[in-house]
Amino acid sequence: MNNSDSRINELRKSIDEIDEKILDLINQRLLFGKEIGNIKRKNKEQVTDKAREISILKRLKDLNKGHLRNDTLDHIFTQIISESREIQQPGKISYLGPEATFTHIAAMNHFGRNVTFVPQPAIYDVFSEVEKGSCLYGVVPVENSNEGSVNNTLDLFFESDLKICAEIYQIVSHDLLSNAKRLDEIKVIYSHPQAFAQCRNWIRENLPKADRKDCSSTAHAAKKATQMTGSAAIAGREAAHLYKLEVTASRIEDNARNTTRFLVIGRDKTSRTGNDKTSIMFATAHIPGALYKALEPLDKAGINMVKLESRPAKHENWSYFFFVDFEGHMEDAVVNETVTKMKNLCLHLKHLGSYPMAKT
Repeated sequence: MNNSDSRINELRKSIDEIDEKILDLINQRLLFGKEIGNIKRKNKEQVTDKAREISILKRLKDLNKGHLRNDTLDHIFTQIISESREIQQPGKISYLGPEATFTHIAAMNHFGRNVTFVPQPAIYDVFSEVEKGSCLYGVVPVENSNEGSVNNTLDLFFESDLKICAEIYQIVSHDLLSNAKRLDEIKVIYSHPQAFAQCRNWIRENLPKADRKDCSSTAHAAKKATQMTGSAAIAGREAAHLYKLEVTASRIEDNARNTTRFLVIGRDKTSRTGNDKTSIMFATAHIPGALYKALEPLDKAGINMVKLESRPAKHENWSYFFFVDFEGHMEDAVVNETVTKMKNLCLHLKHLGSYPMAKT
């Protein structure tokens, strides 16, 4: 054995010893987490604390001075925190399915892969499962940077008592998945209408004669593409692995910065982190200047409004609800005071949740 081989063996032995210590420390951490969960349940306190999870990750990134990239650190500790959360309070996560949809990917990125994910056929079913208590949280899409708001999600907040507990921004990258060897063999493309819209230029340039078939989800489209020769699906790469399809063309979306915003819904109230967003919905009288007057307290308080959306009220023609997102948390005195002033100017106002502001 030469000197190089001897040195490699020494280093590998040291790595094995470090791995054993890491494993032991992770298990110790999980035991402490389990004890905290027991204390919280005994005191009937909320087990999940997203603000605490965010502060853990921020602190570790600030301490990180070595070769470990921050995005890798984030991934490792998200999984550890996910395992700890599952030990403290086992719970299922409902999401708009089926498997391998972008909602599923967003849910896994947020909660880690160590929890039980339950796919639902419609956004209504995601809300329903969380409301019934069958699932602890739900994940639903609310808007896309290209195609705008998901109106069904907004409408369901009208009657639901669930809160927005977190938001997730997921980059949407589409691939063409198929068992065909060449593009000219593809006669039919399956996908969700939004995916077709987000890839319209690429389709026009590369597969203009292919027949387009709408599906309820991109994952369902991938499943359909496995059932017929000469067919393809526009979906995410996760679906290629699940349905054993080849990536015939990658990143075919027209806008490389295409992003979808998802909401985590549940019954928990999320504590203030110092970098938060608040969502409300309200209705005003159908008179000139009513919307301006309702929003005026935000302007006077210097609160930054980041979204304003209107939706028709179901109970009365030509009447509208407005959805507003703005920076700040309801635990902030200025936000609480401002929302109270707005409530006095509205026919109806509902606080949908205050939650950590996600990175776009």
